[in-house]
Amino acid sequence: MYDLIVVGGGPAGYSAALYAVRFKMKTLVLTEDKGGVIKWTNLIENYPGGGFISGKELVEKMEEQAVKFGTEIKEEKVQGIEKDENSFKVISGKEEYFSKSLILATGVKKRKLNIPGEEDFQNKGVSFCALCDGVLFKDKEIAVVGGGDSAAKEAILLTKYAKKVYIIYRKNQIRPEPIRYERVMQKVKEGKIEIINNTNITEIKGDKFVEHIILDNEHKDSRKLEVQGVFVEIGGTPGNDLARGLGVELTEKGFIKIDELCRTNVSGVFAAGDVTSFPLKQAITAAAHGTVAAYSAHNYLSPEK
Repeated sequence: MYDLIVVGGGPAGYSAALYAVRFKMKTLVLTEDKGGVIKWTNLIENYPGGGFISGKELVEKMEEQAVKFGTEIKEEKVQGIEKDENSFKVISGKEEYFSKSLILATGVKKRKLNIPGEEDFQNKGVSFCALCDGVLFKDKEIAVVGGGDSAAKEAILLTKYAKKVYIIYRKNQIRPEPIRYERVMQKVKEGKIEIINNTNITEIKGDKFVEHIILDNEHKDSRKLEVQGVFVEIGGTPGNDLARGLGVELTEKGFIKIDELCRTNVSGVFAAGDVTSFPLKQAITAAAHGTVAAYSAHNYLSPEK
């Protein structure tokens, strides 16, 4: 029997585990994907004290520190969780585990465009990770779909390889962090990036690989834009299946509702990181949530008298 099981191995999960073991709680982290989506981030420069570090390096350091203090980590997918009066049964593909409390740090999954051609050309020009696949597009023209900070980061990284990067965004202006916006605009001046606002991709076409995309508005008198790659960066959907199964209350968009102490509506269940209703999805806020959730789990098991 564990004091705490943390589901999720990203910044929120590892931070929660680190603080839990320092509270002398017997803690297990179960994750199907060590590091989570942040490990695909090429450069993080806004994590206090982290300097300039890749997402992979950051979460590896977090994992190492959590293990050093006594966290047990298993790379297993959690398939279901059952709650009885005083404990939880966590079912993975390999084993069943029992715990007195639970932290859900299940993050988000990359959102897809769900348009014709997206599935057909995945790994044939359609990608969800510039760090993974950018080098394959040397001297080619590519499109990045999205207008947030993540899309801007991907576009900037891709200029290292591509001949031209189009940022295609459905609203009238991209909205990255101000410093990132300045960097994008510098690339626009250099002719490396072109921004196409108020536009969606309706179809991805080609033969064996991506050859062009179809837009819902004309760009330079045509709805056809020749590109050899499409990178999708339009946010994520919350990993809430386990929460739903436990009866945890969700927002209209499917994120887990938490209070200021990362408590859910289900006794003994806490949540942290990108899967929660907290609007700012950053490594630093995920780590902070993990800390608070561990604190709350400790207080749940050892209430102050």
